[in-house]
Amino acid sequence: MPFHDNRPRRLTLLKRLLGKKTATDSAPAIHRFFADKARQQAYTLSPSQLRVIDAMARQTAQLLANRPARSLYLHGAVGRGKSWLLDGFFQALALPGKQRVHFHDFFARLHRGMFAHRQQADALGATLDQLLDGCRVLCFDEFHVHDIGDAMLITRLFKALFQRGILVLVTSNYPPQGLLPNPLYHQRFKPAIDLISARMDVMEVSAPQDYRGLAQNHRQQRFTHGQYVWPGTPAQRRELGLPATDGPPLALTVGSRQLRVRWQQARSLALAFEDLCEQPTAVMDYLLLCEDFDHWIIDGLPRLDDCPIAVQQRFINLIDVLYDQDKHLTLLGQQPLDTALQGQAIDLARTRSRLGQLQQISSPALKSLS
Repeated sequence: MPFHDNRPRRLTLLKRLLGKKTATDSAPAIHRFFADKARQQAYTLSPSQLRVIDAMARQTAQLLANRPARSLYLHGAVGRGKSWLLDGFFQALALPGKQRVHFHDFFARLHRGMFAHRQQADALGATLDQLLDGCRVLCFDEFHVHDIGDAMLITRLFKALFQRGILVLVTSNYPPQGLLPNPLYHQRFKPAIDLISARMDVMEVSAPQDYRGLAQNHRQQRFTHGQYVWPGTPAQRRELGLPATDGPPLALTVGSRQLRVRWQQARSLALAFEDLCEQPTAVMDYLLLCEDFDHWIIDGLPRLDDCPIAVQQRFINLIDVLYDQDKHLTLLGQQPLDTALQGQAIDLARTRSRLGQLQQISSPALKSLS
């Protein structure tokens, strides 16, 4: 097999990243921004990340010249820098009319808007007129599809976004063909997959490690001030100032439902896992609670492998919302976190990566036995 020397190509990418002028370097600010950001955080960028940054710079040049720009779909394993790249692009882009949204929050607002405009012939269009007024760039983080209802809406949404000439930057743990993997529904989502492939540059983001686990990221990442406590003994609770579990339950109104909680004070809230995830709660409930509470104490995390898939998915959605909303989480369980997070739900890898940022606290007796 012949040897291919990739060094000239790699050097070209590095020169662009460092902001050195080349014949095709039409948006050096993007390169300089990422070079500075990587240097400050002691990152060594992978070749795939360099290629993504180069694509971002090309599309930025198109935008700044008022020419059509091609959307980007970034996929890869958890913690490989997809959101880091998206955040950097959003920060570096010197352009009005840009929005950064999270999957759950955006779709909650989309559903509310379509319900409000349900009497109109194009409820989706009227809602997007409100949500994306003046938007030229939409950065869509943590994109995933597991519900056939959302899948049909996503097809319509992407068509509308492309028709409006909006550049869409998407990050996902899955390549387009891996979205909505349920074989009962996957074929019905194929038009959306074909649309993504036709209108977006699909790029894999890979790196040799999970960046969230690096020591220099501890202060920058969400959840790092939170805790996972096991086995949650009374002594641990007293030491950490956590509420006891034997108090009378309280009823809390969340939207149109009553939710049972264990304790609330100011902007702190304590709930049991069974009341939050084993009941038919929804993403909208979590978003509404986030408006009123910043510190969440969730008690009684079981081994997820023993729970139905629906319960596992609610917990995944809950952690997504708390992470996206940058809430302080104290989570308590009976076993080590790695043991508790075993399960079959598709998105558990993302949940493990996020909860892995919590400080883990076990009792001294258990530490002495380990």
